[in-house]
Amino acid sequence: MSTEHGTPTGMETRELVHFVTQQTRFALIANILQHPEQLPSMYELEQLNPSVSDATVYKHIQKLIDAGIVKEVALDDDDRRQGYPWKFYGLTDEGRAFLEEHNLLAAEATLQRIYDSIADKPEKMVKYENAPRPTE
Repeated sequence: MSTEHGTPTGMETRELVHFVTQQTRFALIANILQHPEQLPSMYELEQLNPSVSDATVYKHIQKLIDAGIVKEVALDDDDRRQGYPWKFYGLTDEGRAFLEEHNLLAAEATLQRIYDSIADKPEKMVKYENAPRPTE
């Protein structure tokens, strides 16, 4: 991953700020930040964005991965459990640094409190939320 111009992808800073603050992508970043482990599964991201199709959620996560803001992390084969997710999405170190530098993480604690207060989470979402996560 290139870090020319001080951004994860080499995009100009203004371009990357615009890119990450696009509504769906910024919502997905917020979902990652508010997750108890900051590593939600694709299913959890889809559930947190009911007005967006699953395909759109996937497409925007891939764009954030390509931009170097988000990374996909997977459980080792030995740690995978039947009926639980094994791929998760979190911020890269460069992505977190970029967001901090541009004051886009200011609401992180608030986001976590909002997430904790969500009532009536589907049973599957609670199950997935408590699934084992890779340690980095």
